[in-house]
Amino acid sequence: MQEEVDAFAVYLENVRKASQNTVLSYRRDLTQLALYLEKQGIAEISKVTQTSLNSYILYLEGEGKATTTISRVIASIKGFFHYEICEGKIAKDPSQFLKTPKIEKKAPVILSVEEVEMLLRQPDGDTPKELRDKAMLELLYATGIRVSELIALKISDVNLQVGFIICRDGQKERVIPFGKSVSLAMKNYLDHARDSLLKGRESSCLFTNCNGRPLSRQGFWKILKYYGEKAGILSDITPHTLRHSFAVHLIRSGADLQAVKNMLGHADLATTQMYMNYMKQDTMHLAYSGK
Repeated sequence: MQEEVDAFAVYLENVRKASQNTVLSYRRDLTQLALYLEKQGIAEISKVTQTSLNSYILYLEGEGKATTTISRVIASIKGFFHYEICEGKIAKDPSQFLKTPKIEKKAPVILSVEEVEMLLRQPDGDTPKELRDKAMLELLYATGIRVSELIALKISDVNLQVGFIICRDGQKERVIPFGKSVSLAMKNYLDHARDSLLKGRESSCLFTNCNGRPLSRQGFWKILKYYGEKAGILSDITPHTLRHSFAVHLIRSGADLQAVKNMLGHADLATTQMYMNYMKQDTMHLAYSGK
């Protein structure tokens, strides 16, 4: 079955032009399914049944996997078997009646403008790490990009003269402007920190870790958590918190919804419109946090 999974991953990448993160997610989910089925004595795609797939979902639930994780896995399974049907590899889709668990949608944490300003002030030293962290936080909030897009940025994607970055997601790219505070933080980082962090290595990556290697999502998450605690922010903020806050603050200040959609890279305007529901949340969050 692993061969079929590999072929599906190639299809996603070359035909569907899916992003690398999407391809990796599908491959990971389906490889784990294949390993489980092999342990159950099911090695051929034609032998997979609705019962065996339901058994796998029950196994995931027994392992304590989150509802969101299980929903993603089911989506991966359905996409895979639909592909197998279209390719004529199987006659019947065993995933057809898999039910996706209901996910309770929680409103995202939206930081107040004051909290964001406090967060951005935290890396205030002149060490290479602090200059890098300052540049990353300023850029993330000013552009609303995803953390995966932040750590994938190349030096060539930045134009400090005009003030914009080129952000790529699979085969798509978008140009996102930024202001003077980002330009200053980026210039300080590039002039006084990046070479020190590289430690003699050559890299096209804009941001690296302290060993000169590409920065990971987990690495950035730890950085953000550290500065959030240092700023006294009580909420459990994530990289997406800055993206949500960026969108709400822009809309509150009168930005055009279509422009915000383009900067965020949303495929559908309806996804951007959801931020209209969170317009007052930053005020509520400020009261809740006791500030």
